[in-house]
Amino acid sequence: MNDRKYNFIDLFAGAGGLSEGFIAQGNFVPIAHVEMNKYASETLKTRACYYYLAENNLLSVYRNYLTGQITREQLYASVPFGLLNTIINKEISSNSIHEIFETIDGIVNVHNLGEIDLIVGGPPCQAYSLMGRAVDAKNMRKDPRNYLYKQYVKFLKHYKPKAFVFENVPGIVTAGKGERFKRIIGAFRTAGYNVEYHILDAYDYGVLQQRRRMIIFGWRNDLQYNYPFPPVVHYNVTVNALFRDLSHLTPGEEHNRYAPGRASGYLRHTGIRKPGDILTLHMCRMHNQNDLDIYHHVIEAWNNGHHRLKYYDLPEELRTRQNETSFVDRYKVVAGDMPYSHTMIAHIAKDGHYFIHPDINQCRSISVREAARIQSFPDDFYFEGPRSAKFTQIGNAVPPLMAHALAVEIAQMLDQEGERQL
Repeated sequence: MNDRKYNFIDLFAGAGGLSEGFIAQGNFVPIAHVEMNKYASETLKTRACYYYLAENNLLSVYRNYLTGQITREQLYASVPFGLLNTIINKEISSNSIHEIFETIDGIVNVHNLGEIDLIVGGPPCQAYSLMGRAVDAKNMRKDPRNYLYKQYVKFLKHYKPKAFVFENVPGIVTAGKGERFKRIIGAFRTAGYNVEYHILDAYDYGVLQQRRRMIIFGWRNDLQYNYPFPPVVHYNVTVNALFRDLSHLTPGEEHNRYAPGRASGYLRHTGIRKPGDILTLHMCRMHNQNDLDIYHHVIEAWNNGHHRLKYYDLPEELRTRQNETSFVDRYKVVAGDMPYSHTMIAHIAKDGHYFIHPDINQCRSISVREAARIQSFPDDFYFEGPRSAKFTQIGNAVPPLMAHALAVEIAQMLDQEGERQL
């Protein structure tokens, strides 16, 4: 790793999965995160505190926060005031964008940063997702989120970064019969960027989850970059490697101690669990008896032959819904004995039926920490807000390991460009 540092701005940042991967690469430093959700913004602030305290050998302060010995306000007071001002809790819109520009411009000027290296982020994906279109009577045609890419383009025109990463769901290609995607790519090119796009799967980059995402990469017309294809990395493990060192839970329980024994090699190699980590957020929902009986049936069917029960396959006395023809796969077990889970989605915030723990002896939906691990977030990453807000942040996030793989390739391009200029 060289000593060059590259700056970036994270738009529509969510809980910061993209940022986490880029920061972990070692050469990228965030200038600002822009995020409209209050709880996700608080998560970003807490993570900014973690990195500052780690860099200054003050992680004991962060651990005191995780163990409840100090409040969040005391944690925030332990870092420079200006650090938290880089987390901009605002909706990106035509009304707010100039104020956001002023804030980021101030940060750039104070630190004498000069040129912006990278902008990353992706607008909320519901307007482009197949599921979002399926549940919306107007097929998401009137959803204003269809046009948030225009705000992203305004950042490109204002800051003229060397490159950008725009992340979204594969369904963005077919939204509006493909016309919206053509307009998005056209807008990026008109802003002065070469653009290439591919659908990548997080599983190919060390994440124990099949999660296909559209990754659009653009680079300024005056630069000689190319698409940052990371090398494929698959681990010879199953999803159970994410769960074995976590204490058993019954519905509604929370534990703050790891189970006895050593963490899996996967957790240690990827840095998801590190020496000295404190277990947090290993909490799960309460469930009514009917749901528990359903969970027992679907876990048993999966573990004894990999059968995915549809709703109409359940015993009649357990089927309480009048509509038995839509969302018939709403009860789904996380495939603990396979090398990847199904895709984590934000719906996990509403109920846990689609992410049932594979251990029939626990018979519950997965915990917040288990969901975070499926997304490849490290155990020292703390999500703020009530439990449902934590699940939403996790379900919407870019897996940090996937982001890290992209960051490694992009850093090499920036390095090569710097060498050409010498």
